[in-house]
Amino acid sequence: MKKILLPLCLFTFASIANAHVTLDQAKAKAGSYHKLTFKVGHGCEGSNTHTVKISLPEAATGAKPMLKPGWKIDTLNQTLSKPYESHGKKISTGVREVTWSGGQLPDAFYDEFSIQVKLSDEVGKLYFKVTQLCEKGRLDWIEIPAEGQSSKGLKAPAPVLEVEAKNEATPHH
Repeated sequence: MKKILLPLCLFTFASIANAHVTLDQAKAKAGSYHKLTFKVGHGCEGSNTHTVKISLPEAATGAKPMLKPGWKIDTLNQTLSKPYESHGKKISTGVREVTWSGGQLPDAFYDEFSIQVKLSDEVGKLYFKVTQLCEKGRLDWIEIPAEGQSSKGLKAPAPVLEVEAKNEATPHH
């Protein structure tokens, strides 16, 4: 029994120590509407998380965050460097940050924070910088690997979405 329990404890501790904010579905089709679900796996220094802020790259437009009972949502709109057209209208500003605050996510639990976006037609990796504020401290999941480098060696990697070429048969909504 002791031989099994020790490796299990070490695996569990290593899993918690290496937990990051990740995307539930890390792949999507270019030009599609996509639900980004960010999984927050732990607090800071063992304390509860009370705020989660997600910065959106410009290739993710039309952001609509999902309501969470007990949490307040704030959005930050900014002028886009490249306006786009949606349903016959020219869009020149958009949500660039979504912040959930005022809730309580205990360190021993995980939760999910979701945003629906429309992805651009560009193929490649999209990085989403996340700030997690806790009763004790903060975690900034903002590291982006250099071109051609893996994010495995990073201490606080930003969640990444791999945007693949779209399938022409995929519906728009």
